[in-house]
Amino acid sequence: MTDTGYNKRMRLRFFLAFIVTAIIAISGASAKLKANEVDLPFSPGEKLTFSLKWIFIPVGEAVLEVLPVETLNDIKAFHFVMTATTNSFFDKLHKVRDRIDAYTDVEMTHSVLYKKKQREGSRKRDVVVNIDWQKNQAQYSNFNNERMPIDLLPGAFDPLSSFYFMRLLDLKNEVLKRPVTDGKRCVVGKATVIKRETIKVGNNTYDTYLIEPELKHIRGVFEKSKNATIQIWVTADRRHIPVKIKSKVIVGTFVGELVSAEGLTF
Repeated sequence: MTDTGYNKRMRLRFFLAFIVTAIIAISGASAKLKANEVDLPFSPGEKLTFSLKWIFIPVGEAVLEVLPVETLNDIKAFHFVMTATTNSFFDKLHKVRDRIDAYTDVEMTHSVLYKKKQREGSRKRDVVVNIDWQKNQAQYSNFNNERMPIDLLPGAFDPLSSFYFMRLLDLKNEVLKRPVTDGKRCVVGKATVIKRETIKVGNNTYDTYLIEPELKHIRGVFEKSKNATIQIWVTADRRHIPVKIKSKVIVGTFVGELVSAEGLTF
């Protein structure tokens, strides 16, 4: 059967959604924090770059960055950024330029603000999630069109900030849980530490923990795919840097691999 341009675009859309969803899914964690919370495994200036592939075909890259600390409503906050872009070849099929900005208090106890800009072909979103901890509510809007506020669980993180919170944890614990919100709902995310494993990514060998997030709260291609899985390998050192993300869904196998790491804390 001939693969149509529409099918290729849909697969690419699912793949890029997978990259963001993987971070959402792994974000749960109420496990024990490291003893010295001041000695964070990341700092402003850190930049992690990943190659993105569908099966063995390169489609683009994703970048995770920690920008300088900012002050929002008198709260000092970390500023995390994730971008996803297609390469020049796939730009012709389905051009993608996505960016997520997430802010959390410097004590890493909860989210402060979450923003998402999606430019995927003709599909566009400009999402802002304002978080009010005095009311324990989150207000979602897309191009200034507001939804009804939702109630928050204590200590909830947005999908991107929660990924950085996960890096603070002792991953020897078998199950990680934490409230997560995207502004539309607030759920308790859950992920299981499967095992410690040595893997090779590119020319580098890493001592890692393999983590598998629970997918029951995840919508879209994961919800529609029977036996869908996400696997995430993070380094077993204090940094807990993600080096590989792999998922198998109805439209194929997707892989993100770390290709460069800059501005590491130690």
